[in-house]
Amino acid sequence: MAFLGEHTVKIDAKGRMRLPGGLKQQMKPENKGRFVVNRGFESCLEIYPIDVWEKVRARIERLNQFKKKERSFIRYFMRGATEVVLDGQDRLNLPKHLLEYGGITGEAILTPGKNTLELWDSKRYEAELNISSDNFADLAEDVLGDLSVDE
Repeated sequence: MAFLGEHTVKIDAKGRMRLPGGLKQQMKPENKGRFVVNRGFESCLEIYPIDVWEKVRARIERLNQFKKKERSFIRYFMRGATEVVLDGQDRLNLPKHLLEYGGITGEAILTPGKNTLELWDSKRYEAELNISSDNFADLAEDVLGDLSVDE
């Protein structure tokens, strides 16, 4: 499932974020508002619908705990992963330690990842995307240059 839409959201003093209605409509009903929030790359938070998280966790469980790199990855990746559920007002209560990791207070940006949502501090998000049109074109060519639109 790929999500659409970039949303400005507010994080209240208790660490709650209201899920925008447009995103809620894109959710699979069978997930029943369940997510796992975790540290993402580039200091954002990654919010996984529970069905996506289960697939990721299954892959993690196949890693070899007797290999140091894999053990280190498991430890770092799973550190802080927390299940959260939408409350009656469509809010997610985000753990304080994860908000601190992302430097997120007040206003934030909620944007789609591949099959997850990313929650960013507004300033970090703008800095992350601060590339020129030419640089974006080069990036697109490097990443997608071997694909056709039909693939």
